[in-house]
This record gives sequence, structure tokens and C-alpha cells, in this order.
Amino acid sequence: MSNIVSMETIVSKIYMIRGLKVMLDRDLAELYGVETKQLKRAVRRNIDRFPSDFMFDLTKKELEYWRCQIGTSNSDKMGLRYKPMAFTEQGVAMLSSVLNSKRAIQVNIQIIRTFTKLRHALLDNENLQKELEELKQITDERFQIVFETLDQLINIENEPKKKIGFTVKEKRSSYGKPKKM
Repeated sequence: MSNIVSMETIVSKIYMIRGLKVMLDRDLAELYGVETKQLKRAVRRNIDRFPSDFMFDLTKKELEYWRCQIGTSNSDKMGLRYKPMAFTEQGVAMLSSVLNSKRAIQVNIQIIRTFTKLRHALLDNENLQKELEELKQITDERFQIVFETLDQLINIENEPKKKIGFTVKEKRSSYGKPKKM
């Protein structure tokens, strides 16, 4: 089966809203090849399949933030009559059960694969960060030893030094007074 939609296209349509990775109804409708109102109608008819952790409507403030995030003008609500629906990964998976076209199923598979790859990349990134922190701690401990040693060396150099060797005393005359030379 060939990829109907590229991973890059899907990734470009994933947004962070409420700390969640979501896709918006209008983007999903475009990917599925249906009208947004058709997608919304199917979701509303099957609303029990979409609890709040699967799908939610954007608030006015979130809509404004989203507009800023994608860099579009605020004029005329960008042709939006209703607030967009945001679908989490689970909500996108549930969409395949309410949209019964072959394209919707194939696109859903691609979207789920993309979400999975993103999750793996995030986990790999977290593991890398953890390893870097451990390396930093080890390095910090070793440098602490170096710095302590350097401090000790500096303190030793700052201590008054004992003179080593012979000191020349003035020659004294037999009467105890120094002789002029």
C-alpha cells in the first residue's frame, strides 16, 4: 500500500494545544478528502465515541493562539463559522470508525504511524537528555576534584616560604661590632 499522505504533511498539521498534540477538524477533513462540515456531522452523530481526552472544541483564546501559531490573519475568523474541533491521537484513531471511506482508513493509518514515530522520537530524545545529565554529573564530579586540587596548589603557593640554604651574616670584629669592608 502506498503512502497517500506524506509524514511531513501530517506533522505540519499537528499542533500543541492544552499541552497535547492535536489535529484540527479542517486539516483532517482535507486529508480525508471530505468537507469539514461532513466530518463534524459524523463526529456529532457519534459523540459518545469522543470523550474530552479524544476530542474538544477550541476556546476563543485557543483559536487566537492557533492563528498566531500558524501565522494567518485574524480577519473574518479565517472563514470559520464554528470553533474548530481538536482531535488527540486517540480521537484520530476513533475517526476511522465514523468515517467509512477507504481513503479515510488509509489516511488514518498514516496519521497513527506518524504519531507513533513522533512518540518514539520524543522518547529517544528523553533518553538522550537523561544520558547527557548523567555524563554532566560525572564530569562535574571529576572537575570538582580538579578544582579542589588547584585550590590546594594555590593555597600552598600563598603560604610564606621558608628560606632554604645558608644565609650570609655580616663579619664581626673581635669586639662584637661589625667590620667595615
